[in-house]
Amino acid sequence: MSMQTRATDTLSYVDHVAQLEQKLSTDKALSEAVGGEFVGVGKLEYQLLRSLGLKDGQMVVDVGCGSGRLACQLAPFPDIRYLGCDVVPRLLAYAQQLCGRSDWRFLTTSGTTIPCGDNEADFACFFSVFTHLLHEDTFKYFLEARRVLKADGKLVMSFLEFRVPSHWGLFIGSVGQSSADRHHNQFLSTDAIEAWAAHSGFEVVAMHRGDSSYIPLPEEIRFENGVRMSGAGSLGQSVAILRKQAA
Repeated sequence: MSMQTRATDTLSYVDHVAQLEQKLSTDKALSEAVGGEFVGVGKLEYQLLRSLGLKDGQMVVDVGCGSGRLACQLAPFPDIRYLGCDVVPRLLAYAQQLCGRSDWRFLTTSGTTIPCGDNEADFACFFSVFTHLLHEDTFKYFLEARRVLKADGKLVMSFLEFRVPSHWGLFIGSVGQSSADRHHNQFLSTDAIEAWAAHSGFEVVAMHRGDSSYIPLPEEIRFENGVRMSGAGSLGQSVAILRKQAA
């Protein structure tokens, strides 16, 4: 959720988290720091991974894990292994405290490296990460994800695209802002993802528009804003699932 690569972006995000904690309770501040709806979105991310074949005993690498929305949903399953990475130490400390998993790693990172060995992970997740990065850095992460994933491991990513009306609204909303006030939102196209996949050793398994319901939900999810999802749900952002190809 909060991975950035430029030093100025990292510092501003650290400051943003600190300012939220000055204004709000800790729980509310660190939920808002990753976009809010901490439990609801976490459940959607969890159900998405389960629908893609996540099993107990497998390893999840969560790049840009923030304050632990996904991690908290995975924590009750003792056999799931997990590595969470982020640029904000405060978010990582909060996530680790919430999860209560001494066997899990929460590591502060910078740049586009993933602190994981070769061929170790079953899933590499980038939820609301590539929405804030330069295209070149996103491609570097594709290469890193291929390195850390096992054979047939999956890269799961969310992204913004201009053809989805709600995403277009986000873009238009930032047009009138000054560059100093504007939060960097990066938009991707499906053909860019296909090209990066082809050049980094992945095959595209599926792409789902953000305005479609693509996550199977075994039970209803209720959000803080009153919205309810049942049957199938959506993160709001579009989602791409890539599989590591054999060398």
